[in-house]
Amino acid sequence: MSRTTQSPAGNTIKLAAVQASPVFLNKAATTEKVCELILEAGKQGADIVGFPETFVSGYPGWVELVALSTNLASSLFIRLFDEAVEVPGPETDAISTACKEAGIYAIVGINERRANTTGTLWNTNLFFGKDGSLLHKHQKFTPTVGERLIHAPGTTGSKTSILTDFGPVSSLICGENGNPLAIYSLSLDYPVVHVASWPPHMALGQMSGDVAKLFSGFVASSAGCYVINAVAVVDDKAIDEYGIDDEIKAYLKREQNHRQASIIAPGGKAVPTYSSHSNELIFADVDVANLKRFKYGLDFAGHYNRPEVFAHHFEQYL
Repeated sequence: MSRTTQSPAGNTIKLAAVQASPVFLNKAATTEKVCELILEAGKQGADIVGFPETFVSGYPGWVELVALSTNLASSLFIRLFDEAVEVPGPETDAISTACKEAGIYAIVGINERRANTTGTLWNTNLFFGKDGSLLHKHQKFTPTVGERLIHAPGTTGSKTSILTDFGPVSSLICGENGNPLAIYSLSLDYPVVHVASWPPHMALGQMSGDVAKLFSGFVASSAGCYVINAVAVVDDKAIDEYGIDDEIKAYLKREQNHRQASIIAPGGKAVPTYSSHSNELIFADVDVANLKRFKYGLDFAGHYNRPEVFAHHFEQYL
């Protein structure tokens, strides 16, 4: 399909962030929705689209709200495992085909299952190229709070970025976007765009959108890049599955009413966006030259840093 993308020298690229609900615990239907959103973003001329955390096929949000020793909690885990994605597999093949048809890069969050086993899940982001290739896989370094019962620590190493035709793109998942060392590491790759993937609701009573904007401002300023905040929306089926009392149901309903996706510029300021007809995607046209203007003063990966300030922390290893 025809593209309007320009190289960094030409400055302008179009970013898309997903603010939608998966089809809870249904990977076939959720994968179909992922492909539809990718194609819609491509029709709008987007160069890259970012998806929320574990979008296929839903975030294990019951770990925050339901007693974990109950039959409900264990049965939800079993269903999540059964609906998790093996990489590669038919779900990744379908997403690859959609990216190739749309001519777009996509970062897609999944629950990843260790192939041909009856145990072990990871919280994973997949990086797809506009030619449909699976370019990289990042498993969340350390699961957050109750996720530690659901997901294993990541095994994919420290790399969290790919190279695209408009520059490097990085991605981290949820709380990783507040990890200073992870952000410093990815900043050394000089990302043009960073995708921050978020769940539909978060522990400790904090709204994911508020945390997303706080952390993404930190990433945008530390790495000197644009940040796509892709934030999931609570699915009606999830409310039916683990909204076990009036208080929990009311909390999930409140969270469901929020559309918290955003796109952040270096310095932490939100970029003006516009929505798709379905309101499940937001878009922004951004100027890559602004990254150079920001780094003129503050390049934390380069001239505005002294890496040796870490030296004394490693003396015990030398």
